[in-house]
Amino acid sequence: MQPKSPSIQECPVGRAVETVGEWWSILILRDAFQGATKFDEFSQSLGIAPNILSRRLAHLTESGMFVRRRYNERPPRYEYVLTDKARDFFPVVATLLAWGNKHLAPKGEAILLANRHDRRPFNPVVVDAAEMQPITLANAVIIAGPRASRLMRKRLTSLKAMNPAVAPAGD
Repeated sequence: MQPKSPSIQECPVGRAVETVGEWWSILILRDAFQGATKFDEFSQSLGIAPNILSRRLAHLTESGMFVRRRYNERPPRYEYVLTDKARDFFPVVATLLAWGNKHLAPKGEAILLANRHDRRPFNPVVVDAAEMQPITLANAVIIAGPRASRLMRKRLTSLKAMNPAVAPAGD
């Protein structure tokens, strides 16, 4: 059951998790970024049960991450084509890959993200586009946006870690 709290529904992180937070969804998107488009390709790569794959693909299509396009008339067959919305999710997967390599690969990296032209491994970081500086817990704070409800504004002002005057532990 999806959370129905107004603070979760209003939060962009909560809405993002509702769209792609189920782990099969992220793995399906990962495979799509690597070129998979057909049901059988996802099924073979992931070893996922067909009913679960069908539900996940339907959800990702309904959420605007894929466009379903027929590629065969008889029998009818469809492929799942990434949308711009899904392509915008790629940096999230790249960041997950980097985090997984850093913290969950004690024997070393099995997969690296690399430059397409010269195969130089990338080291993904999230940066502020204006300053080109890494965004970290130590230099970031959550503030209310122009469309924040009164309840959201109250919630944000009550968050100790998000108070600009309070430095996060460990920094």
